[in-house]
Amino acid sequence: QVQPVESGGGLVQAGGSLRLSCVASGSIFSIAAIGWYRQVPGTQRDLVVLITSAGRTNYADSVKGRFTISRDNAKNTVYLQMNNVKPEDTGVYYCRIVAPGDSWGQGTQVTVSS
Repeated sequence: QVQPVESGGGLVQAGGSLRLSCVASGSIFSIAAIGWYRQVPGTQRDLVVLITSAGRTNYADSVKGRFTISRDNAKNTVYLQMNNVKPEDTGVYYCRIVAPGDSWGQGTQVTVSS
């Protein structure tokens, strides 16, 4: 089973930027649909953005125009560029290999201060 590993979280001021990375080993990476999810304590994990193997993307309305997902299949890495962040972007961000299979990373904390 492929295990995604997230990195890049931290504390950032509102209006600032942050880039998250998700690395996953294995030959399936290039054919995988990969998503970023956000979870706030006491709530469910919500989809932030999904990218398919063909590069199609689906963003949550709350992040459209501010967040950008990209993938580098040669490096088995997906990035989430977060610009103009807001306090409501705070949460634990999880990388998920949606298909094939279903694997979650351990998450990385993002905290946006006002």
